[in-house]
Amino acid sequence: MVTSDETSAGGLVVSGLSEAVNEHNEVDLSKIYVALIGRLDRRGRLLWSMPKGHVEPGEGKAATAEREVWEETGIHGEVFTELGVIDYWFVSEGKRIHKTVHHHLLRYVDGDLNDEDPEVTEVAWIPANQLIEHLAFADERKLARQAHDLLPEFALKEKAEGRSTPR
Repeated sequence: MVTSDETSAGGLVVSGLSEAVNEHNEVDLSKIYVALIGRLDRRGRLLWSMPKGHVEPGEGKAATAEREVWEETGIHGEVFTELGVIDYWFVSEGKRIHKTVHHHLLRYVDGDLNDEDPEVTEVAWIPANQLIEHLAFADERKLARQAHDLLPEFALKEKAEGRSTPR
C-alpha cells in the first residue's frame, strides 16, 4: 500500500480571557469561550472537534491555523501560543496516510460564527470548562486538558496587559 504524509494546522480560538479574571485575580473558566466545529460522521452523529486543515505550500503553521479557523468558523483569530501536535494514521482511497496536526491557541480578533464551510455541520462557542467533555476524539481531549491548564495563566497575562477579547 502506498504511504503518504500530510501536515495540517489549526487550534482553539479563545474569547473572554481577561474578562474571566475577577477582582481577586481568580480565573473563572466558565467565562472563557472556545470555538469548536461539528461534523457528521458516517452514522449521522455530530462530532465536535477543533478546526484544522492542510498547510498550503509556502504557508507557515501559525498562518494555516489562522486561515483554517476563519474558513471553518467565520472567526478571525491570532495565534498566541502553540498547544501541541497530534499525529495519526488512516487509510483513504487506497493510500495509507500519516497525518501530523499542529494545534495552537488563538486570541479572538473579530467575526461571527458561521457554518458556511461545506465540511462543517455546526459551529459553536463552548465554555472552556466544558471543552473536554464536548470533544469527540481522545487526542484532542488531551490537548484540551493542556489548554485548560494554560488558560488561567494567559487570562491573567491578558488582563495585566489591558487586552480585551469579548465576542
